[in-house]
Amino acid sequence: MKLTILETTDIHGCILPINYANNQRKESGFCKISTVIKEEKNKNKNLILIDNGDILQGTPLTYYYANINREGVNPLIKVLNYLKYDGAVVGNHEFNYGKDVLFSAVKDSEFPWLSANILNESSDEPAFGRPYIVKEFSEGVRVGVLGITTKYIPNWENNYNIEGLKFEDVIPHVEKWIKHLKEKEKVDIIIVSYHGGFERNIDTGEITDTNLGENQGYELCQKFPEIDVLLTGHQHRFIEDKSINGVLTLQPGAQGQALGKVSLVLKRENGVWQVEEKNSKIIYTENVKEDKEIIELVKDNEAATQAWLDIPIGTIDGDMRINDPMDIRTKDNALIEFFNKVQMESSGADISSTSLFDNSASGFHEKVTMRDIVSNYIYPNTLKVIKVIGRDIKDALERSASYFEQYNGGDIKVSKKFTNFKVQHYNYDMWEGIEYKLNISKSIGHRVVELNYKGKPLDMNGEYEVVMNNYRAGGGGEYPMFKGKPVIKEINIDMAELIANYILKRKVVKATVNHNWEVIHD
Repeated sequence: MKLTILETTDIHGCILPINYANNQRKESGFCKISTVIKEEKNKNKNLILIDNGDILQGTPLTYYYANINREGVNPLIKVLNYLKYDGAVVGNHEFNYGKDVLFSAVKDSEFPWLSANILNESSDEPAFGRPYIVKEFSEGVRVGVLGITTKYIPNWENNYNIEGLKFEDVIPHVEKWIKHLKEKEKVDIIIVSYHGGFERNIDTGEITDTNLGENQGYELCQKFPEIDVLLTGHQHRFIEDKSINGVLTLQPGAQGQALGKVSLVLKRENGVWQVEEKNSKIIYTENVKEDKEIIELVKDNEAATQAWLDIPIGTIDGDMRINDPMDIRTKDNALIEFFNKVQMESSGADISSTSLFDNSASGFHEKVTMRDIVSNYIYPNTLKVIKVIGRDIKDALERSASYFEQYNGGDIKVSKKFTNFKVQHYNYDMWEGIEYKLNISKSIGHRVVELNYKGKPLDMNGEYEVVMNNYRAGGGGEYPMFKGKPVIKEINIDMAELIANYILKRKVVKATVNHNWEVIHD
């Protein structure tokens, strides 16, 4: 018997093959994956279709539905229902728009949502009802699919978005439910779909992830060789046909660039089904035609989103454009200074940090629309003001400074630690309200060569109130110096909305650069 498992993961709201910043064509999206799914369903009668998480957030389409007009069924759920998914795993970004949006999506889904390790605080029961599904095929083969989620969500998410929920370590829950699947459900094949990635190099076993517990894929393979297939995600990597301790793994990138496929050949011996052959591969969608039926399915959502994106907000007096992302990250610039200004005015703090989240950001041109705002500030972050000491600020600057390779002449380069496995431009911060210089000729941990506050050296033991996004305030992005710090104030409004309100109030915003920081080298 042949069994096929198809995996999507980290779609991040990408249904149509477009870049919303300029509406130019982008060769990815769910409408292209749909074409491949239909082809695979036609070829394979024994098939399981699973989404591995992070599907409800990530594009202006999802933002518009969640925050502007929540009429009807979530467009992503329309697509999954139409394609008859067998199940979906809860990802960390599922919580970004709040529990109302998430649980409304769950209610409208014609398939179960899975997560064995996200529990209700009040009952210790799985918060999404079902930790697993069992699918039985005509030949009598019973396949169990167990869903689990990275436990790191409380380090990133706003408390009110996850109130009443517990995010527990995946290991004991996998152990518990594998036993249940074997002894109670009598499954022949065990698939674990994990919204998380690998904390070690798959080939060498070398530790690659210092956020202990965010990614535990390698540990799962080592501890549970009885897992036949481990579906993964979260890191946006392309991993195919790799086995760890006999466990076949798969991770098909992000944003609808590819579909993951597992093929198993099963043979019955002495009354027991055995896996005779197994392989996993990635089917890229770049040259695949889009499914017109998916486009038709979400056309009303798309039309409303496009109209909203073109609403004029105001005017920029000066230059807030991005021509070179590296230039933006090596010296003070008007766009980042503007984001920090919005954060400072909204919070009352006089020190702020923010990021240029993605290299595709183009900045603000003279006439600003909502399209410009949500294309440049792509995450639904809210703000927190936390109390830190000067040493925390210095340590955070050193963490940001590690974004750069040590300079030895030539072009400035981004450290592989910020690009390997998962591109992390969003983990490099730029600050306002302090004056500083980073010397990237020096070794990591010794790059802050100047650090002042109001013209005087920053007091390493002095207390300061700093505003930053909720992800960073929780220590996300390997900023442990911020985790657990006293929260002075929370501003529970999306930054995109705060930016829009700031511009609407003024009509004209002047681009300014006060040159309070720079990256230097010898």
